[in-house]
Amino acid sequence: MADAIEKVSIIVSKGSLEGVYPALIMANGARMEGIEADLFFTFFGMDGIIKKRMNNLKVATVGNPGMHMPTVIGALPGMSAFATKMMSKKMDELDIPPVGEFIEMIHDAGGELYACKASVDMFGLTMEDFCPQVEDIISVGQFYERSVNAKIIFT
Repeated sequence: MADAIEKVSIIVSKGSLEGVYPALIMANGARMEGIEADLFFTFFGMDGIIKKRMNNLKVATVGNPGMHMPTVIGALPGMSAFATKMMSKKMDELDIPPVGEFIEMIHDAGGELYACKASVDMFGLTMEDFCPQVEDIISVGQFYERSVNAKIIFT
């Protein structure tokens, strides 16, 4: 029998609706199973923890192979808004909480959220730009230190 997973470190690099939710679902599931969970938001994934953006994420329709449509159709005006509305409606039906509420749930369950220092510096952000559940802004090296004995998941 395989050893049980005790800790996961999840890297969130995409800021679209379909880029952030998998990480939140996995982190929440880990906490529900008693597994430690850290989330490391980097590059555009930080949109998931930036106060002004986190509850307004959109579905990426251009160049998204999961949309099963030609890029030119995904680029049509209104396609992203339409896809976002449809996905949000389906998530509401399934009782999946909005990003801000989901992050609060994960944090309250003991999950820890971090912003990538290199990305924060590159985009000129500060701790004040992030939701209050973000523990700190850390370097990649600090992320790896926190991830000792963890399963690293890249979403």
